[in-house]
Amino acid sequence: MLEKYFPNVDWVSMWDATKETIYMSFWSVIATFVIGILLGLLLFFTAKGSLWENRAINSIISAIVNIFRSIPFIILIVLLIPFTKTIVGSIIGPEAALPALIIGAAPFYARLVEIGLREVDKGVIEAARAMGAKISTIIFKVLLPESMPAIVSGITVTSIAIVGYTAMAGAIGAGGLGNLAYLDGFQRNRTDVTFVATIIILIIVFIIQMIGDLITRKIDKR
Repeated sequence: MLEKYFPNVDWVSMWDATKETIYMSFWSVIATFVIGILLGLLLFFTAKGSLWENRAINSIISAIVNIFRSIPFIILIVLLIPFTKTIVGSIIGPEAALPALIIGAAPFYARLVEIGLREVDKGVIEAARAMGAKISTIIFKVLLPESMPAIVSGITVTSIAIVGYTAMAGAIGAGGLGNLAYLDGFQRNRTDVTFVATIIILIIVFIIQMIGDLITRKIDKR
């Protein structure tokens, strides 16, 4: 039935490409979530008037975050080729895309985390400090729980961006649906291949958005 409408689609290759896209997206999201929260906390705590106020450190981290989130992803991949080859051993394949995906997405997410942390009522933080709470307690018992809806919404948005990044990475040899759509679809003038790859990417995005919205609604206390 499907062969009738999509005669040029190799469904085995399409499934393999889908698994590669999910693989790249999953591990990139996990790493981005961890690194983004760490960077977001550093930006928050070293800001003016915060617990670890330090203009020098805050300026350095802010500059790094702003630089890497401002570089177009396709250019970032090219700039990171020597670094990727050093740590991965190759610039081709799903694993080779991970450094660029993480470095491209983590700074963006860090800003979203910082914004979420700033929305936490300062009175709650001051009350915790007045009761002698340690920094770790303030982080894990106050800041992160109170800002969790914003943090989850942020990682949802970032995850969708990462799926888009994997398509761009695929166009230069990282594998996945982007690679299949470009090489087997666009370059060989097989519009049905490009169409199916695009539909699968959209399905992945819709699933991510649905899961993110569901989690956010469950943890939002407002």
